[in-house]
Amino acid sequence: MRVERYFAFADLSGFTQFTDAHGDETSVDVLIAFREATRRIATDFGVRIAKWLGDGCMLVSVEARQLVAATLELDRLLEQRSLPLTLHAGLAGGQVILLEGDDYTGTTVNLASRLCDAAAPRGILATTEMAASAAADVRRQPIGPMSIQGLQKAVEVVRLSRA
Repeated sequence: MRVERYFAFADLSGFTQFTDAHGDETSVDVLIAFREATRRIATDFGVRIAKWLGDGCMLVSVEARQLVAATLELDRLLEQRSLPLTLHAGLAGGQVILLEGDDYTGTTVNLASRLCDAAAPRGILATTEMAASAAADVRRQPIGPMSIQGLQKAVEVVRLSRA
């Protein structure tokens, strides 16, 4: 079944190195703080945590604007909580296949994941369509066309940040 959805992949930058330097127990404490913050944001913004991905997650929404706002707020909240690691994220939206009622697949999902991979620490990369749905006070820095692993055509990308 095809549906219109919006996705954010969010990940803690440098988690593997942090774990190596500080140990498993300390890294689990960081993960717990990240997951608590993510749950709070998901509830406050009406977005769904589709899945946990180790030191990251996949968020899904039926509203692009809510997802953009939620991702920016998650970045702010993690900074406010002084986590030793920063967030990086990728956002994309469009038609996807709802698989077995609880999973999503398709180019849009893959694009959001790849944008997250390409984002620098404290970076939030979005498609131009997602960036257009951001609130007026969100900073938009056009990156231009970006080659995305696995996709034939380059994608217009924008870096988002809080004002």
